[in-house]
Order: sequence, then structure tokens, then C-alpha cells
Amino acid sequence: MNKGELVDAVAEKASVTKKQADAVLSAAIDSIMEAVSKGEKVTLVGFGSFEPRERKEREGRNPKTGEAMKIPATKVPAFSAGKLFKDLVAK
Repeated sequence: MNKGELVDAVAEKASVTKKQADAVLSAAIDSIMEAVSKGEKVTLVGFGSFEPRERKEREGRNPKTGEAMKIPATKVPAFSAGKLFKDLVAK
């Protein structure tokens, strides 16, 4: 399912127009991205949690030359599914 299909599904379930559903979905996604980029954790009970995670500096290899190189430390977004979501997928 892509964003357009998700907008269609939300519009149908919420009995709103596709334009309204798109605006709400975009606002929700933007809000989650802003919060996580500021270092905050966003928890949606039953669905899951979004949070920033630290990756330590590590050693890697250049795939072309095989030469060892340092990969710098960085922050990455992470998602952990909630129990209800996990149970639904497991069925």
C-alpha cells in the first residue's frame, strides 16, 4: 500500500474527502518526523513507537576496493511495533 492508497482507505473509513484525509495524514506524518528529529519518542498505543537511535562509529569495507574504512556515528529513526499490531500481523 502506498500513500495514495492509504489516503483512500482513511477517507473511506473516516467518511471524509480524500483531500481532508490527505491533509490529516500528511500533518500526522510531519508531526512524527519533527518530534523524532528533535530526539523525542512518539508512542501510538496499540500501533507502536517511533524514536531516534544512536549508531556507534564502526569499521566497514569499501565494496569496490575491499579497503577498511570508518563509518561515523549517526542517529537513525527507529520503529517498534506495539503488541496489538504484532498480534494482528501474527494471525
